[in-house]
Amino acid sequence: MKTISLGVVMDPIGEVHVHKDTTMALLLEAQRRVYQLFYFEQTDLFLQNGIAYGSGRALTVYDREKDWYTLSPRETICLADLDIILMRKDPPVDKTFIETTYILESAERQGVRVLNKPQSLRDANEKVFATQFPQCTPETMVTSQHVLLKMFLQQHKKIVCKPLDGMGGRSIFLVESHDANVNVIFDTLTKSQTQNMMVQAYIPDIVKGDKRIILINGKPHPFCLARVPGEGEWRGNLAAGAKGVVQPLSDRDKWICDQVGPTLQEKGLFFVGLDVIGDYLTEVNVTSPTGVRELDASVAGSIKIVDAFFDALHH
Repeated sequence: MKTISLGVVMDPIGEVHVHKDTTMALLLEAQRRVYQLFYFEQTDLFLQNGIAYGSGRALTVYDREKDWYTLSPRETICLADLDIILMRKDPPVDKTFIETTYILESAERQGVRVLNKPQSLRDANEKVFATQFPQCTPETMVTSQHVLLKMFLQQHKKIVCKPLDGMGGRSIFLVESHDANVNVIFDTLTKSQTQNMMVQAYIPDIVKGDKRIILINGKPHPFCLARVPGEGEWRGNLAAGAKGVVQPLSDRDKWICDQVGPTLQEKGLFFVGLDVIGDYLTEVNVTSPTGVRELDASVAGSIKIVDAFFDALHH
């Protein structure tokens, strides 16, 4: 039986937080299944005469807090010689990220399976993509125009303001109509009305947590991770100090997944994390969704996400 080769494109592996890193969870499971692992950073990838290559290193991973990986010497690898490539680079989706998707798309044309699909990583901005499902989202606007932003604030009284390229709760503001900093927040996020930002109506249910729901090939895992804001905080992000609480999906959560799942399948977005607050979809995370370590550690008797991921790969 042929050994399956899996390449991963990710942030520097020496800088990950092992105990909560989803990419590490996937790599550990792949290794348990005797996949051969190869490690790349974005700058390792290149095109030569239309062929996609990477200066890669064979990778071994260990589930421990220190010395959690070893890398073999570099070798030039034709990416099409790999069976699967996981694109797990964290946002921002900047110029380098976009250029990486071009190289991965070339590798995909040459026969390797790339997850998530490179074109869809470009197409599906994690904030704007949610607006394709208005039946699921709170009242939302994307604009650079201060006059429209102020009208939205006047209508809703309390709103959440986000840059379109952020992650982990960074540069997200909760704004109320009497806030003296409204103009400077709008000016900062739009870079003086030259860049779009997103505003959404505030959802009071954030106090119960911002739910992360994992979908594999369009199908949801039956449990979600509710990230409950910490003391004196309103953002439901683990990176902002929120506490993770595992809970089963509600009927509304399942309905939202039914609305979104077919589009994810169609676009080749195999591994996705939905953010749901109360009854509303707020974001669709497609670049490097997290939460797997916490979910798999907490749910007894359920199929682990890492198992479901690799089982789905081969069906």
